[in-house]
Parts: sequence; structure tokens; C-alpha cells
Amino acid sequence: MSDIDALRAAIVRFRDERDWRQFHSLRNLIVSLNLEAGELLELTQWKRDEEIAAIPGDPAQREALADECADVLLYLLLIAEAAGIDLRAAALAKLEKNARKYPVDKARGSRAKYDRL
Repeated sequence: MSDIDALRAAIVRFRDERDWRQFHSLRNLIVSLNLEAGELLELTQWKRDEEIAAIPGDPAQREALADECADVLLYLLLIAEAAGIDLRAAALAKLEKNARKYPVDKARGSRAKYDRL
């Protein structure tokens, strides 16, 4: 069992022990993921780049960042579970697609979108 599979199994077990599957429609999970991503973004609101770069060095801010990252990951795992998506396979396939869209010889050091390389 991969680490992703083990984590997915843990969040599904957590959900099922609480009988929360009834609230976890695909739509609700996608909405919740975006709400959590907004909370992650909120950690940077009104901060200068140097303040944001300092977050990992502050234990309380780092914990808040870790908590929000975990929330996003857990909802993503629940979305994939609900939709029958193998996240590892999907991520590897997406990396392959991106490698074709952003070949190293054209994309290295560039922030241009693939259609402008």
C-alpha cells in the first residue's frame, strides 16, 4: 500500500467512524476543498513577500500553514475517493502532459505559458 493509499484509507476511516459520508457529495467536497484553499490563502493576506517567506521559521505560523495544507490534502483525497481517481496515477499522467507542454529546452527559466514558448 502506498503512502497516498494509506492516508486515503485513514481519512475514509475517520469519515466513516463519524458517519459523515452522507454529507460528502462530490459537490460538497469540491466546495470544501476550495474553502480550505481560501483559508490557506488567508495566511498570506496583506503580508509582504518577506513576511510570507518567514512563516516556516515561526512555530505558530508554521503550524497554521501545516494545518491548512493538511486540510486541503485531506479534502483532495476524499474527492479522489468519491470520484474513483487514483491520485498517484493522475499526478504522474499530468506530469507527463506538462512535460510535453513545457519542454526543458523552451521552458527552462521561463514563466511563459506553454502557448507562448
